[in-house]
Amino acid sequence: MTDTDTSTGTPTGTASQAVTAGLVCAHHHLYSTLARGMPPPPKQPANFREILENIWWRLDTALDLQMLEWSAKLGALEALEAGCTAIIDHHESPNAIEGSLSVIAAACAEVGVRVNTCYGVTDRHGAAGLAAGLAENDRFLSEGGRGMVGVHAAFTCTDESLAAAAELAAKHGVGVHIHVAEGVDDVGAADRIRDLTTDDWLLIHGVHLPDDHGLRGTIVHNPRSNMNNSVGYADPARFANPVALGTDGIGADMLAEFQLAYVKQREHDVNSGPDQAWSWLLHGRDLFPDVRDDAVTWSYAPLEPWHVAFTPTIRAVDVDIDGAPALRDGVATRVDADEVRAKAAEQAARLHAALA
Repeated sequence: MTDTDTSTGTPTGTASQAVTAGLVCAHHHLYSTLARGMPPPPKQPANFREILENIWWRLDTALDLQMLEWSAKLGALEALEAGCTAIIDHHESPNAIEGSLSVIAAACAEVGVRVNTCYGVTDRHGAAGLAAGLAENDRFLSEGGRGMVGVHAAFTCTDESLAAAAELAAKHGVGVHIHVAEGVDDVGAADRIRDLTTDDWLLIHGVHLPDDHGLRGTIVHNPRSNMNNSVGYADPARFANPVALGTDGIGADMLAEFQLAYVKQREHDVNSGPDQAWSWLLHGRDLFPDVRDDAVTWSYAPLEPWHVAFTPTIRAVDVDIDGAPALRDGVATRVDADEVRAKAAEQAARLHAALA
């Protein structure tokens, strides 16, 4: 399978460069871009639940809208520089909920990257927190924002909260974006959400799902994050569902994520080649078809799985999004990349001081 110009069905580019449609990160957490270099947790996490409690749940409660703006802007810039022209984002900032999705959308629009975002509702912050999360999803979608209804995970929600999120998604004609069976704490997720799921749901991780889980929707595989959190290997080839690739917040370099997805699959099954992981990468375009109107010129050709799997540091050279330039010679055209990085560093320092 090769990536091709979708209008002609044939590869484009020169002998040394390829031109393709944009790539899609099917699961991101743009709020986590500023996490790099954050102070160590108060205790060394010994399991996935403690990773959430001591790192990510501490981080999201420390966010304000100014931090979020520059975190999203830097995340979008890095996606653009990696030829990723669309991000499907999952957000949580329990002390800065109202307006947060609009901040993310505006930051990405300034860079030029397409985004679909949502707020991850949860019962971790009580009834008021749940209501505020649902309200933010409802507000953003009602105002024409491109998004879904987010749910953190079944194990942090009551059955009533899961049903409320599904009902809100149905009201707006969108799917639910939810972490599913990422760790052992959520191993029973399938039984709790099976009757709620529809084909437009995004089921993130699925590490501990049974083969015959019976859930509808797309599985989004995040191999780097799963390895980092030591939660196990999802082995997405075992599922009948469509599969896409995400990063779970660790940047948006989708070619690098494909390379890792392939070698992890190869470690699990010596008979596997890179074609299946490549199909997971390209399936992101089915979730965000607008990227087929984008054009990415790469530093390497041919851009096909057997070459890309073993070629490091392939970068986007030029990117046109919906026919307009967004990157030229590796430099963003719509924002000052140095300014974005400097402002993001300032906000990261604020965030890290709050965590310390």
